[in-house]
Amino acid sequence: MNRRFTGILLAAAVASACSAGSAKTKETSAAPPRIPVAAATAVEQPIARFIRATGTLMAEEQADVAAETAGRVVSAPVERGTPVSDGAELIRLLAAETDAQLKEAEANAAQIEARLGLTSGTFDVNAVPEVQNAKASYDLAQNEFGRIKSLLEQRVVSQSEYEQRRTQMEASRQQYEAAKNGAAQQFQSLQAAKARVSLARKALADTVVRAPFGGVVAQRLVSVGDYVTKGMKVAIVVRVNPLRAQLTIPEQSVSAVAIGQPISFEVDAYPGRRFAGKVKYVAPSLQADQRALTVEAVVPNPNGELKPGLFATARIEQPKRTPGVLVPAASVVVASGTSRVFVVNGDHVEERIVTTGQPVGELIEITNGLKAGERVATKSVAQLTDGAKVGL
Repeated sequence: MNRRFTGILLAAAVASACSAGSAKTKETSAAPPRIPVAAATAVEQPIARFIRATGTLMAEEQADVAAETAGRVVSAPVERGTPVSDGAELIRLLAAETDAQLKEAEANAAQIEARLGLTSGTFDVNAVPEVQNAKASYDLAQNEFGRIKSLLEQRVVSQSEYEQRRTQMEASRQQYEAAKNGAAQQFQSLQAAKARVSLARKALADTVVRAPFGGVVAQRLVSVGDYVTKGMKVAIVVRVNPLRAQLTIPEQSVSAVAIGQPISFEVDAYPGRRFAGKVKYVAPSLQADQRALTVEAVVPNPNGELKPGLFATARIEQPKRTPGVLVPAASVVVASGTSRVFVVNGDHVEERIVTTGQPVGELIEITNGLKAGERVATKSVAQLTDGAKVGL
């Protein structure tokens, strides 16, 4: 009976072994599934190069506007954010005192003009009434002296009368010269009076503080009723069209930046939109702490959409195109900071570690690890591994 039971167990073991061997043979003979992919050929073509830079948008001009005369604020028609034109009124000061000073200065100047008899802008010393009177007396004295001299030659008058007439003529001449000198001094006084008129007019004009250029009021620092002193800051005005984009260029790209180069940039406030500008200023030296160059570009802002202080990510376009190897961006897999592509070689793929360069639309440049003419997988790349079987 034991022999019979042993035979049964042996037969069962043989049958089990045969069944397992058959299953293993089927598993070994079954081919692994192929991963469907699409392939694209790496092409070499000229690429428009650009330099990446980051920076901040700044106002084209910013002025801390100060009062040029002292006084109490009686009007402040602007608020923060108010657009203003060149010369627009920002604040107005009480003008009663300066207006009175102007009228006094004008009256003094008019009084001197009347004394000098000025009817036109040209000064003629002989047209001054006092000078004319002195000249008439001098002419009369000259005529009398001439007559007495003739009579003296005829021995009609005495020598003493002759000397008297000559003294009178000399006195008249000196009075005439004194009158001319006095008129000249009065004319200089008139010039000083006119200067005081100009100062008084300026003081009156300074009671209105105006915008130095067209822009936007960034801040108003005084209110109606405040008393301001000369030189006190009352408002801040900024020019926002155009703006300046202040960019930082890395040291290795300094030689590729020049005035006049176009730039394009993006800001977080307007996702997907690109704005344009042009390089206007290049710093003469690098910042020692950053080893970077400061560049400023002028950015048109006609609608005022862009605001000073926005962070900008910019590209500075290069004038020359240079060749580069391009593949579809979908063919590049990035993992842990490493870029890879899968090169299609017959019925399988080979993994390549590559270095990427500039994006060009839906393509991306491969600077190292791939040659022009090689084909890369562009579909199902996330499922691929080195040596994986593929089907096109």
